[in-house]
Amino acid sequence: QVQLVESGGGLVQPGESLRLSCAASKFTLDYYAIGWFRQAPGKEREGVSCFSSSDGSTYYVDSVKGRFAISRDNAKNMVYLQMNSLKPEDTAVYYCATAYGRWCDGVGRPTDFSSWGQGTQVTVSS
Repeated sequence: QVQLVESGGGLVQPGESLRLSCAASKFTLDYYAIGWFRQAPGKEREGVSCFSSSDGSTYYVDSVKGRFAISRDNAKNMVYLQMNSLKPEDTAVYYCATAYGRWCDGVGRPTDFSSWGQGTQVTVSS
């Protein structure tokens, strides 16, 4: 099973940027659907973005389109989420996740992903 560790979260002001990183240990990220999710206090975990290693397709939830970008560095076995023009509504714990043998056809649902990191806190506040 892939082991994942997120990093890069922090406290920023509205309009600023962060880049989240997800380090994958043990196995290559080939043959995986790779997703970013977030969960705010009192809310359900939602899919933010998904990267399909089979064809490189990417998907984003409507609320982050044009602001966030998911990418992968194959050599380093890393996945990134570039977050620009951050808003207070983006405040949440962010998780990366993988699903072996799967591909993305949208941002994904949490129940479809089997391997999860521990999360990194992103707080956007003035």
